[in-house]
Amino acid sequence: MTKTRRGPIRAAVPLIPAAALAALALLVAGCSADADRDGDGRPESAGRAALAADAGAGTGATPDKARIAENVKSALEVRISTGEGRFGSGTHSPCATSSPKVFTEECGEAADYTREAARFALDEIDGRSGFATLGTAARKLDKAAATYRDLGCAKNPAAADARKACLDPAGVVAQGFSDLRDGANLGLAGK
Repeated sequence: MTKTRRGPIRAAVPLIPAAALAALALLVAGCSADADRDGDGRPESAGRAALAADAGAGTGATPDKARIAENVKSALEVRISTGEGRFGSGTHSPCATSSPKVFTEECGEAADYTREAARFALDEIDGRSGFATLGTAARKLDKAAATYRDLGCAKNPAAADARKACLDPAGVVAQGFSDLRDGANLGLAGK
């Protein structure tokens, strides 16, 4: 009985397809992650492209309000979902008034991101009818996030009156993603 010794090349052959498959998976995952992101790591406005396509679709006729509302909702939902995944929402937000992080930069970052989402919503609905609730929620959120930053709430203010003044805008920010989503949903009904 003779022993056959596998050479180093024959032993590595089964590993080549596995390595190639792993490299392909990384390439595909990287490409699809980059496809929906701007250079700043935030989701790009995929819905803007859809809205622009709607505006020029077909024979040049004005797209129906339901389709526009759905595109606005979809574009905004990308930002809302990303923000909720990163910062949480409601009582799970660092800006929840009961959170120990309400006076930290983590809440400040959540306020900044939420404000961007609110401004995005305002840009998307500018000049369009049927988005009264979304517009009201977005303006309130924009103002609250700006107030939170203007008061220096993320810098852990020591004075009791300053801390108290931070709680209202922080609470609005904590609830912001839900309010934007509700407004977008009501936009589907033209409200």
